[in-house]
Amino acid sequence: MRVLIGMILGVLLTVSSAFVYDTWATGPATETTSTGSPSSVERHRAMVNWDVVGENWRVALQRTREAWTTLSHKVSS
Repeated sequence: MRVLIGMILGVLLTVSSAFVYDTWATGPATETTSTGSPSSVERHRAMVNWDVVGENWRVALQRTREAWTTLSHKVSS
């Protein structure tokens, strides 16, 4: 049971860390140019594409609901 709880907490910590990084990361902006000198702007590149995560989460919830409905109908029959 401790291993399962540890795995769940690990996943939650990893996802939340990526989310926090993607939403709050605003460090110093530097980018090297072709001459090697730093330029003034660098775009923050997200670690995770949250639109894809949201769509995958929606599909997973839908499949879980369908499986639960099927299972509950089999049990009640």
